[in-house]
Amino acid sequence: MAIIITDECINCGACEPECPNNAIYEGGVEWAISDGTSLTGNYTLGDGKSVGVDDQNAPVEEDYYFIVPDKCTECVGFHEEPQCAAVCPVDCCVPDPDREETEEVLLGRKAALHL
Repeated sequence: MAIIITDECINCGACEPECPNNAIYEGGVEWAISDGTSLTGNYTLGDGKSVGVDDQNAPVEEDYYFIVPDKCTECVGFHEEPQCAAVCPVDCCVPDPDREETEEVLLGRKAALHL
């Protein structure tokens, strides 16, 4: 599963610098696959849609920090546990029940994001 940030977020920003995939953004901020990666060209999202890695995408959330699910690896291959959840003072970084993913899928995403 990818991790999501719930509406209990207090916008402290503690999670953002901890993410090894640059998957966490402040509410209302556009994002790109290339943010924090060395990727060029196109990237295929989990839904099968191909996007340019530098394309600016609409914020997932407007009012509080959010995690881009196509960049989240739950820190698999980097840390023993998701670092956003480890540092969150209000425990609002939780597994997304709508996006269950195997460790193999998460490791594949890590490899794709970090060429």
